[in-house]
Amino acid sequence: MFVWSKRLVIGLLVGFVVMMAIFTLLPSAGGDVSELKSHTIRWMALNYVGLLIWLFVWMFDQASVRGKNVWLWLLPFLLAPLPTLVSFVLVLQRRMK
Repeated sequence: MFVWSKRLVIGLLVGFVVMMAIFTLLPSAGGDVSELKSHTIRWMALNYVGLLIWLFVWMFDQASVRGKNVWLWLLPFLLAPLPTLVSFVLVLQRRMK
């Protein structure tokens, strides 16, 4: 598995949160919500759900390769996916050394 540094992971998470905040919180040019922005947000939500499913499948695969139980990570993953993914990767790396 690619070795992630904690600074890289935290930087990526902060960048993601900033970009999501900019995209969703800034008003459109006309002041009201445009149809294009509503459509884009719906597709973004659908893509996000797909990404979460793909990430959990990846976590399941990585845990099965290492003989670990991934089901303990399911509830935290549903509540806070990105911090849980970061913790999962860091825990698997720590135990590999």
